[in-house]
Amino acid sequence: MDTAKPARARNRRGEGRKLREEIVAAAIALLDESEDERAVTLRSVARKAGISAPSIYAHFADQPAIMLAVVQHGLAELEQALREAAQQASDPEQKVWAISRAYLAFAAQHPTRYRTLFGGLWMPAIDGRSSVTAQDMEDLGVGSLGLLAEVLAEAGQAGVSDSDDPAKDAVALWLGLHGLAHQRAATRVFPGPDDIEERMIPRLARLTRAEHPPR
Repeated sequence: MDTAKPARARNRRGEGRKLREEIVAAAIALLDESEDERAVTLRSVARKAGISAPSIYAHFADQPAIMLAVVQHGLAELEQALREAAQQASDPEQKVWAISRAYLAFAAQHPTRYRTLFGGLWMPAIDGRSSVTAQDMEDLGVGSLGLLAEVLAEAGQAGVSDSDDPAKDAVALWLGLHGLAHQRAATRVFPGPDDIEERMIPRLARLTRAEHPPR
């Protein structure tokens, strides 16, 4: 149920960034609570944040701009989860497995956010009818994709992957992980097999060892 905050006190000078963060937090909360991005409107976000709707326009030109900020926030969370997983891995091969499983875990733990990040209804026109630009869209996920490429390059240097183009193989790995995450979210009974991750990840990452690390 959408619960509006009491009207907030006016920000002091220099606190505009704080209000912007509160608007984004309100939009994320609405998305999580409703599990429907159509619930994230300028009016509902303003009500959730405890501000008047016109106050939003000082920070966001329109609803797609708010949703872009929500998506950017979610992708930053995903990148952080992948980086933490990579840091905990003991060697380059383990890093590939760790970030791949962290990606799938993030999608499973935040299904609504994940659907919104990749192909949600919010996707705006980039023909001038909204404030979101083509460059905004191209920049989405660059950090996470770059991390995948770094890890595959490191695996190649260590001799545990025969990737000859880590950047392109990172795209292939990302698409494979996304496809699996999407199927698990969209299908009531996933057809399997149970070891699909063990079958898919080594091939897409072009790992050279046949054995798979334990879960």
